[in-house]
Amino acid sequence: MNAMNLVKISKEQLHAMRDGGWNSLMNDISAFCAKTNIAVPEMMSPYVPLGRGRRNLQEETNLHHFQVGLFNNVIDMKIAALNDRYDEVNTELLLCMSHLNPRENFSAFEKGALIRLAKLYPSDFSEMDLMILERKLDTFLRDVLSSNKFFELVGISGLAKKMVETKKDITYPLVYLLIKLSLIFPVATATVERVFSAMKIVNNRLQSRIGDEYMNNCLLTYIE
Repeated sequence: MNAMNLVKISKEQLHAMRDGGWNSLMNDISAFCAKTNIAVPEMMSPYVPLGRGRRNLQEETNLHHFQVGLFNNVIDMKIAALNDRYDEVNTELLLCMSHLNPRENFSAFEKGALIRLAKLYPSDFSEMDLMILERKLDTFLRDVLSSNKFFELVGISGLAKKMVETKKDITYPLVYLLIKLSLIFPVATATVERVFSAMKIVNNRLQSRIGDEYMNNCLLTYIE
C-alpha cells in the first residue's frame, strides 16, 4: 500500500510539474547561466538547431521547443512509463492484496477490498462463489482472531502456511484460493518479465533454430 501511494504521489507531482513547473525551472536555469556566463537565448526568437541554417526551418520559437518539445515531452514519457507499469488493474490488485496481510492481528483486513480482488478473477470465482465468500470472510476473521496460532504472523505466505497446518484451507477453500492467487500474482509477473529478457539472450541469432523443449530447458537453467 505504501508503494502504491508513492506511485500515485509521483504521478501527481509529475502532472503538477508539467502544469506549473516550467517557470521555476527557467528561473533556476537563468540564475545558473548568469553565474557561469552562459548566454540564454531569447525565448520568443525562432529556434535554430546547432549546425543548421535558418532556411527551410519550421516556424518554432525557443520557448515552444524547450517547453513543449523537451520539458513536457520528457515528463509525458515518465508518466506513460508509470501508467504502463502500474495500470489501474495492477494497482487495484496490489492494493486489494494488501488487505490479506495478517500483521497486527489482521488490522488491514477489509472484506470489501477482498471481494473486489475476487471479482478480478472471474474464471476462479463465480457469482455464487462471491456470495459464499462474502459470508465466509466474516467467519474466517473471527475464527483466526480467536486462535492463538494465528498471532504474530508475518506476511500472506505465513498466513497460507498456517492455514494448511490448521486445516483451515479445507474449512475456508475460497479464502485460501484468494490467498494463493495473491501469492502467485507478483511472482508470476516478475517471472514473465525475466523470461522475455532471458529469451533474447538464449535464443540469439546463432541458436535461432533450437527446439522448444531444449529452449525451455536452457531458459530454466539460465533464469534459475
